Amino acid sequence: MDFHNIIVRMPNWIGDLVMGTPILEDIKRKWPSAKLTAMCQYPAGQLLSNDPNIDEIFTFKRPSGWLHRDASRHILNPLRHGGYDLGILLTNSFSSAWWFWRGGVKNRIGFEGNLRSPLLSKAVPFPEDKEAMHLVNVYKQLLVPLDIPLSDTPPKLYVSYDEANEAKMLLRRFKIPEGAKIIGINPGAAYGTAKCWLPERFAETAKKLLSDPETHILFFGDTQTAPLVKDICRGLPERAIDLSGKTDLRELMALIEHCDVFLTNDSGPMHIASALGTKIVALFGSTSDIKTGPYNGGTVIHKRPSCSPCYKRVCPIDFRCMKEITVDEVCSEIRKVEKG
Repeated sequence: MDFHNIIVRMPNWIGDLVMGTPILEDIKRKWPSAKLTAMCQYPAGQLLSNDPNIDEIFTFKRPSGWLHRDASRHILNPLRHGGYDLGILLTNSFSSAWWFWRGGVKNRIGFEGNLRSPLLSKAVPFPEDKEAMHLVNVYKQLLVPLDIPLSDTPPKLYVSYDEANEAKMLLRRFKIPEGAKIIGINPGAAYGTAKCWLPERFAETAKKLLSDPETHILFFGDTQTAPLVKDICRGLPERAIDLSGKTDLRELMALIEHCDVFLTNDSGPMHIASALGTKIVALFGSTSDIKTGPYNGGTVIHKRPSCSPCYKRVCPIDFRCMKEITVDEVCSEIRKVEKG
């Protein structure tokens, strides 16, 4: 079957959205002349600017309820007027399938479950080995009914020439000379503290790394983690620059691309760095690097105690998964990655 107007409902979480980008490339490769729309909840859709595989980004804000008039105006009406002949749902919610069904999207494909199968034209069962499969490859299962074979396409994001230059200018304003070692550190993570290494260890790691006078550190974070980053940076040399809450997603991407190494918890920025080809040292505890590790390669430190992965927001016991990761180990891995 041939399709001409395709819409893909992208995941809401930043990291999941990045892991969904191979779907866009694989679809465009199958139907290069089709119009391809990525439907994204604000602000995550900013990540897809400059993606050559998509023709349109349909951005919406989360409605307060399914029947809310704003939802009809901002979601249903555009879907109805879009004339989409294929819709692929990377989200697993009932509401996302309901919007596609109510919006008249034809040939709706998504994973079964959450009572939404009757709303789908093709309800795809989850892979039996889903727990041992990377989420990127889980998403690709949705393309099998479309005769698109499982690919090796990796997640990828695109920074424009102007964005890269603006990031260079910002680095110069922070007195970071050309050719300096730049290490990015992302000490926060969405979903809960169980995913986060101890703040005092991030601070100690930064202090050790800054003993090299050629090293500069960029600390990243959103407005919610800004107080945490401020505490970590307290007492560090001026070569530690706190950018938490001061960048939008496009600026964050451009700055991460300039980092020589990116130290991070399992987080959205980790997947951004991976999709941009930045070298990564990723710290895992409560989650699985098999399922959501950096897909494009990187160093993962995961002690794998018997209770991990637990996927809890807050550790109910002794936080051994993260406490077993030492500062010396992290610094050693950063230096290895930096040199190699």
